[in-house]
Amino acid sequence: MILGVYWYFKFPENLYRFQFFKFFKGIGGHANNLAELEARVSVEHPENLIKKLEELHFRFKRMYLDIKINENQLLISTGDYTLFDEHFQFVSEIEKLLILANANVIDSSFEVRLSRNLRPENVKYETIEHWFIQIIGSDFKKDNAENLSIRIDCNLPLSYKKDFIDDIVVICTEENIHVFYYFDRDFEDQCNLMLFFSNGRQMENAVQNVNINAFESKVRELEQKYPLHFGHFGGRDNYPRNGPHTELVTDEEYIINKK
Repeated sequence: MILGVYWYFKFPENLYRFQFFKFFKGIGGHANNLAELEARVSVEHPENLIKKLEELHFRFKRMYLDIKINENQLLISTGDYTLFDEHFQFVSEIEKLLILANANVIDSSFEVRLSRNLRPENVKYETIEHWFIQIIGSDFKKDNAENLSIRIDCNLPLSYKKDFIDDIVVICTEENIHVFYYFDRDFEDQCNLMLFFSNGRQMENAVQNVNINAFESKVRELEQKYPLHFGHFGGRDNYPRNGPHTELVTDEEYIINKK
């Protein structure tokens, strides 16, 4: 799974500028539509442009690219439920090809006579095996960014807290996780913790995959070392609101809200 900074509801306006592509936000809830980037253009030699798009796709194998064609008119689109920087970098490269092809933006729809669909490479989807793992989004951060994270709620005796957090940092280092912060609530001799794990911006050739099940298993093993329990203890008054306490971070302004 890829954790980290993404866009779905809003465009990263201060990071990218597109001449041809438009951003269509994702629609969550029951509709559950992809966020998409779409360009509707006309070019003099569409076959040459399509060939160059196919060549470019070899660089961005995780992306899908859909091309709908009617003679010299093309509708080019890509999208996902999480648009990482890599998606916008892909579109930036397509924009360069459109400029070289002297493409013109067209506003009207057209009848689709041919389609060319460039599929992403096969990705193995992981099923979360342990109930204590939650995959969550976030509110908006810098440049309209959201963040995809793992959240774990747990509690343990206060005397074990520091060693437990240190062990979690080791697991993060082993499992390609570069963001770890938490909220806590200490009361009497107990501690409630709300742990968050993620990564930063996901750029071309530097996308960070996290093996969720390997990470889960290592966290679960800590039950053998500490008197650890998943979930919170002691009711609403002891909900972990203190923080965030940052242990590992990258691209902090896109991830952690310290207000």
